[in-house]
Amino acid sequence: MSSGAHERMSSVDTAWLRMDGPCNSMMIVGVSTTETPIRPADFRHMIETRLLCFPRFRQKVAADRLGASWVEDDAFDLDAHIAHETLPTPAGERELQALAGRLAGSPLDPRRPLWQMHLVERYLGGSAWITRVHHCYADGIAMIRVLLSMTEQDPGPAMAPGRRRRGAALKRPDVAPVIDWLEQVAQPAGDIVEHALAEGAKLLEFGVHRLFHPGQAAAFAAQAGGMAAEFLKVLALPDDPPTPLRGLLNGEKAVAWGTPIPLPEIYAIGQALGCTINDVLMSTVAGAFGRYLRNHGFDPDGLRLRASMPVNLRSASEPLTLGNRFGLVYVDLLPGIANPIERLHAMHSGMEAIKRSLQPPMSLVALSAMGLLPAALQTSAVDLFSRKASAVVSNVPGPRAPLSLCGQRVAEMYFWVPQSGSIGLGVSLLSYAGRLHFGVIADRALVESPRQIIEGFANEFESLLLATTVGTLALRKIPTPRIDTVQQRRRNRRR
Repeated sequence: MSSGAHERMSSVDTAWLRMDGPCNSMMIVGVSTTETPIRPADFRHMIETRLLCFPRFRQKVAADRLGASWVEDDAFDLDAHIAHETLPTPAGERELQALAGRLAGSPLDPRRPLWQMHLVERYLGGSAWITRVHHCYADGIAMIRVLLSMTEQDPGPAMAPGRRRRGAALKRPDVAPVIDWLEQVAQPAGDIVEHALAEGAKLLEFGVHRLFHPGQAAAFAAQAGGMAAEFLKVLALPDDPPTPLRGLLNGEKAVAWGTPIPLPEIYAIGQALGCTINDVLMSTVAGAFGRYLRNHGFDPDGLRLRASMPVNLRSASEPLTLGNRFGLVYVDLLPGIANPIERLHAMHSGMEAIKRSLQPPMSLVALSAMGLLPAALQTSAVDLFSRKASAVVSNVPGPRAPLSLCGQRVAEMYFWVPQSGSIGLGVSLLSYAGRLHFGVIADRALVESPRQIIEGFANEFESLLLATTVGTLALRKIPTPRIDTVQQRRRNRRR
């Protein structure tokens, strides 16, 4: 047992800690690459000086009947958290994807702090590293911020050494690209109810405070009633239908990613068709699922699938912290609509309705409540809600400017949040340095080769871009220019 002070884990983080199952480990898995090699000594020094300035990464989890605590790991050994990996010949993209899949299906050692870095020294002329962090440490937005602290763009430690209080704030560095990113990720929280309280105890305290202020009591009652109605609505949702994308899991993971797409092309589609970037991306994901189902003999005509989608609930004014502060929404996908523009407009209508929904704060409160329940009851609740979706789709705005790590430019970044309960499919959408990086993680019992979904995403986006371009130019009555397709960009990259 550690001699250090114990810090009680928040109920939301406790809920994520206890979601580990035989087929799904609650890990955030990231893959990043550099254009030139990283020296192992430099990588270790960077972890020691820039990651471990977050005290949380020296702490392990001590679970008990009522939840869990963070305790200092007196036997902390940095070398146990840095693994050196060698890819088999030809040590290319497919070999790195195979390694990432194997690690994504391997649980972390519960006797140590729940994170590990895997350095691949030689990868396509540069290096790569795979990050594995349990979700109870932080959500995706916070982990991107941790990544920023590891780069040269951050002028100093992201957290003052020695700070131990819960939720210690991450220092905002005075660097324009990082500030732009922080402002960008905070935008979705601007109109969410009262910061979407992270713990049931905080919600109770807040409610009592409101009740003793008559001018605010009515607003609080309306918000509480709205979230209760939203909870009942979600509870009444039917289970997602059985398809090749949903079924029994075996816990073996497969990972794939595709050629990044320039963000200006995505912006152009959204502007031309009056839709948001998220509409464009989610519609393309639905189209990719439709292609995959048709190629596997399943007719998606009239099919409605749901994706569980994280929503950031941090406000622009509050400090960014470790831990989990996000809600979830169920997004309807229509993979049976083959026409890309028709499917996009249908997605836009659905997403507009979600923006008026109280699902994100309601789900955060529900997660907090789960963390206060006995573990057995939480398992039943997770199983109930996970049956209502076929995939987890995360869309996170990453840094707008290129990053450097250990003096080497970061070329590509991918990450996947975990899939809970019976969900076996995850899609990652991450913008970085002017390009969209998209990837898929899947349980092999469902999707043996997620590359097929990746290729479907590229093809569906190309079809949407072409349809939008041709339609726009037809209205302007000017000749159609040659379009640099995703396939052409892939061929040029190989040259």
